[in-house]
Parts: sequence; structure tokens; C-alpha cells
Amino acid sequence: MSVFVHQIACQVPQYLYDQDTIRQKMLQWLAPDRKTERIINRVYKESGIQTRYSVLPNTGLALGLKNGPCEETAGTAYRNALYTESARQLYVDVAKEALANCPDIQPEQVTHLITVSCTGFFNPGPDYEILRQVPLNPTVQRFHIGFMGCYGAFPALRLAQSICQADPEACVLITDVELCSLHLQIQSDLNSILGGALFADGAAALLVNSQTPNPTRPALELNHFATTLLPNSETDMAWTIGDQGFEMILSPQVPKLIEANLLDVLHPSLHQWGREVSDIQHWAVHPGGKAILDRIEATLMLEDQLTISRSILHDYGNMSSATIFFVLQSLLKQPTQTTQEPILAMAFGPGLTMEMGLMHKISPTHIESNTHSQTLYTSESCVSTGDTVQ
Repeated sequence: MSVFVHQIACQVPQYLYDQDTIRQKMLQWLAPDRKTERIINRVYKESGIQTRYSVLPNTGLALGLKNGPCEETAGTAYRNALYTESARQLYVDVAKEALANCPDIQPEQVTHLITVSCTGFFNPGPDYEILRQVPLNPTVQRFHIGFMGCYGAFPALRLAQSICQADPEACVLITDVELCSLHLQIQSDLNSILGGALFADGAAALLVNSQTPNPTRPALELNHFATTLLPNSETDMAWTIGDQGFEMILSPQVPKLIEANLLDVLHPSLHQWGREVSDIQHWAVHPGGKAILDRIEATLMLEDQLTISRSILHDYGNMSSATIFFVLQSLLKQPTQTTQEPILAMAFGPGLTMEMGLMHKISPTHIESNTHSQTLYTSESCVSTGDTVQ
């Protein structure tokens, strides 16, 4: 049974930060010597990022410090309280946008709700807030994908696909909110500098079911998923809870580890799915960092096929698990060249874990040609990918 993503809505908080402005602040706070200054300058200038968004209102708040760079660093409870305050409304807003842009799926038709985040916790949680503020049926079955890091979107998609394959009447709403800026560590170690240069805040929501998509808009068909661990890499990326926020271990070796293992991991799954690298028309790669994209592009000999991933990194930074949904949303907006365009999506996270998904972008022509045996939608806006809040 085919399962489709009918709608992707993406939002970011209202506070926009220029990467060079953050670099200057970091130099002011963290560069007591020339060596640290050189590291900060190199990491920020080579990040491939121009702008990032945060729920924190200004750089005077020191992007995660309680009272400024010279005062006491904010504790985990304080940071999580900020997460609760901001994430609660972002979950609701992005869910409302997804439903508003897909009028053929009414709120009361949603049967399952999946929430995703690795940057905070509260309970009653985001599922409760969505049920309270969005007119969903209170009997909606609820699931949470928590603390998995940058690859968390893939278990959510895989779960949504399994639900819809098991129940043709099911309709799944996925909501994903990551507020990485709340855990910025103002420290001079390399892990903190790398994390401070990359991560940002963002939210996304998707509507998934097995019904025929709107014939006037493209859709994503979910086909196959795979997950694996890269060998000898468990100490190179990790996400732990410390006394002053969540702490990222992000080794500079991560791009090299991905490069060394990518083909050995990728080829078996592609062959199992009857595909080769050359068959993939679109690569939706989570932009964990510029170096990761560079290594993947070189290893797979891709020519300008990571443009969307680079663009999302440039405009938004790394928003952890939500980022891949920004990539897929942008891909859906691109002009359609053929009736079915294969997409290979992938992300890397703690472990190192690699998640992959084979999908197809289905063009309106292909949808329309196959509706003779299925129920037609009548709305013209179901698969609108939404406008990013800026």
C-alpha cells in the first residue's frame, strides 16, 4: 500500500541572527588567546551558514546564558523552562499551518499524532498542547520520538508509514520542534565552538496517509527505510544532559567517518531496493555541516545535487531533526521534471547512526493519471508546502 506525505509546513522563530554577528560575539566572550581566536574564525567562516534563528530575543541574552557572558551560566532547569515556554506554542502553530494548508484533511480525520524533539521535555507535553488548541479528536493515538538527535525525523516517518500501511483509514500528523540555541555552551573547547557555530531553532509538521494526493500538487511517496550504525564511531557524536544544559559531543572526525563508511552502508540498502546511486534524482541530505555535505558529494560523485541541503544550511543552520523536513519541503517546491522522481534522504546522529529513506516525488501528471481507480481530492491547495515564518 502506498503512503504519501501530503503536506509539509515549516516555521522558524522570529529572532534572526547573522552568523558573522555571532562570530564577533564569540570572539568577545571566548578568545583570550590567538589560538582560540583562529579556531573560532575558521569554524564560523567555513560553516556555510549565513543566518540562523532562535527563540531567544537578542544576543544580549548571550544565546543561552542567564544574565550575560560575565554572569553565571544558565542551568538545565532554566533552559528547559525556556524550551517549555517556546516549544509549546511552536508545536501548535506549525500543526495548525499544516492543517490549514491541506483542507482536504480535516483535523477530526487525524487518528495518530507523533511529536519529535531532542532539545527539551515537558509533561503534559506537546501532544497535549496540540490536542488542547487544535480541534483534533481527543481519542487520537499519541507517540513521542525523543532525544534521538539529528536523525529523529526518520523514525517518525517510518512509524507514520507503518501506521498507515496497517490501517488504510489512518491519518498521521507529525510535529517536530527543535530549539538547539537554548543549549549553546559558551566554552572554548572545540565541541562547544563547533556546536555554537552550527545549531539553530526550527519546527515542522507533516500530514501523512494512504489516500491519493491532490492531483494539482506534488506529493512525497514513502517507500523504504533503513538504519545502521557506523563502526567505531560511538564516541564521536553524542548528546548528553549536563548541569548547564544539554551537551553535544561533535568530533571533527565525523565527516571523515561518514566518508569512510558511506558506500559500504549505502550500497546494500540501494541494492535491496533495486536501485543504484545513478538512479537517484534528488539527494535530501540532512545538512549537519558543510564538511559533511562536501564529503558525501565527493564520495558519491554528485554534481551540484546537494544544492537544496546547502541552501537550507546557509539560511537556517542545523536545526537538528527538523532540518530534513525543511530540505524535503524545498524539494517539493522545485519544478517537476518527470512523473516519478526518486529521492534518497539521509541523516546522521549520535552513535554514529545513519538513517536513510527512499521516496518518490510524485508529479501532478502522474497523480492525475492514476486517479481513475482511486478517490479524487477536490481541493487545489492540499500539498502547498507552506511559507516559512521569518
